[in-house]
Amino acid sequence: MRYAIIKIEPELAADLLAMGAAFDDALSTGNYQGEVFSFETPGALFAAITPKRWDVLNRLQGKQPMSIRELAKQLGRDVKNVHTDAIKLLDIGLLERDDAGRIYSPFAEIKTEFTLRGEAQAA
Repeated sequence: MRYAIIKIEPELAADLLAMGAAFDDALSTGNYQGEVFSFETPGALFAAITPKRWDVLNRLQGKQPMSIRELAKQLGRDVKNVHTDAIKLLDIGLLERDDAGRIYSPFAEIKTEFTLRGEAQAA
């Protein structure tokens, strides 16, 4: 079972170190650690994954691959706009295409982790 972790991590260097440690652990133990998608700020996250894109992810979660046209029909949205949203989610890595070009969510579960710290606490 694949799962994704979407998180806000303002300190990219610390996040890279944590991902490296998780990778080392996965190599040594064989335990799957999930796939991490990090954003530096809440604004960056919500610019990349808008409410309409969350709807796309939600609709595809646990479903068979489908065409963008079918997805747009299920969402009651314009095909061109759903296409734009799907391409962005494909670019991020939260969606994938099958051999027929249909899109799907490869993740059985998508978790979000938000840790916000005030400036005084972050120092």
